[in-house]
Amino acid sequence: MNMHAQPQRTLAETALIDAFGERLSLLPGDGAVMVKRDDAIEAIKHGLPTRRIESWHYTDLRRLLTSVPAFEAEAVAKALEPVLDGSAVLPVLGGVSQTKLPVIEGVTVQRLSEKLTDGSVAPGLDRYGADDAIGALNTAFVADGYFVDIADGTELEKPIELQNLQSGGQTHVRLLTRVGAGAKAIVVERQAGEGGDALISSVSQLVLDESAEVTWLIVQEQPDTATHLAQFKAHIGKDAKLTLFVMNAGGKLVRQEVVVRTTGEGADFKLRGINLLAGDTHTDTTMVLDHTVPHTASTEVMRNVVTGKARGVFQGRINVHQYAQKTNAKMACNTLLLSDDGEFSTKPELEIFADDVVCGHGATVTEIDHNHLFYLMARGIDEKTARGLLVKAFVAEVIEELDDEALVDALEARLDGWFLTHG
Repeated sequence: MNMHAQPQRTLAETALIDAFGERLSLLPGDGAVMVKRDDAIEAIKHGLPTRRIESWHYTDLRRLLTSVPAFEAEAVAKALEPVLDGSAVLPVLGGVSQTKLPVIEGVTVQRLSEKLTDGSVAPGLDRYGADDAIGALNTAFVADGYFVDIADGTELEKPIELQNLQSGGQTHVRLLTRVGAGAKAIVVERQAGEGGDALISSVSQLVLDESAEVTWLIVQEQPDTATHLAQFKAHIGKDAKLTLFVMNAGGKLVRQEVVVRTTGEGADFKLRGINLLAGDTHTDTTMVLDHTVPHTASTEVMRNVVTGKARGVFQGRINVHQYAQKTNAKMACNTLLLSDDGEFSTKPELEIFADDVVCGHGATVTEIDHNHLFYLMARGIDEKTARGLLVKAFVAEVIEELDDEALVDALEARLDGWFLTHG
């Protein structure tokens, strides 16, 4: 976080510090957890990050976070129908986990409030770096969520959907998942809400044991009154495979961090993402990937669609450690601008300390090809529909890589709905 002394705290910084003092007695946790909370609020007292911090250069949180809503104890969020039919839904409503949960064979689910109370999650509350503002905010205020443990060898027949739903005010949630050796699962992380001003922090932590395979979808559809600060952290073990799909299609101020580490040889990571940006919004997707062992692979492909006065950011940093020989890592970010007022900033980075690797990155920014648009309109298709078809074609390649018909259909339906509203 920003360690430079600030001459005067902003209204948002003051509100966060005051809120911590007011809520401390209500937050679950043993002594070890409370130490982590105290450390986290001290980091916030040093000031929210500004553009002087390299990793926050394009998202000056201190300037953009102009106010912080109060906690609303009476705010009531309602569970939603799952993205994929038949999913086992584990909802967190207004920051509170539920006591009545579906029974899933081979899966153990525990409320995070219980694990905070007994202190068993304390080691996982550490920030991943000095500039980890989202981790600090979440550690200070998190009160609930879930711990999901998928047993070794379990192959889930139905997806699990983790819903974090809010209806205004502040919510701070943490979702922990361990996938045992040889297990296979599809997990949907749903971030959505309704109502007035909202501040949401959400941290998801995933551990994949040897030969585990997981497809994890983050579907973020917050209202345009919400500030959504989220973090996805994963450790990928030997011969394990993680496919992460991120879809940002809402929120006033959004930062989605992806922090991944390969911990075993043969680990494979795929990131596919779509940012659908409209109105006067700001969305930042920032990834840090550490290849720490030999013979690992990763590919990251982001597709961004920008209209209105929206501003977007993708920062992707791949660190190849000295011991990580035979690493294969590729990253690409492609942006489609649909308006003259929209902006998108891209910053791909590679830091390589090994000498036997295959690594590369690239970025493009373009607008709709008017020849393609004319071709469709000349065949009787109205302009809005034609533009929608071209946008859908731009992102369809990324969606179809999921190689699951139900997933593809569900995401394309959301894409169609977004463009119907914002196209």
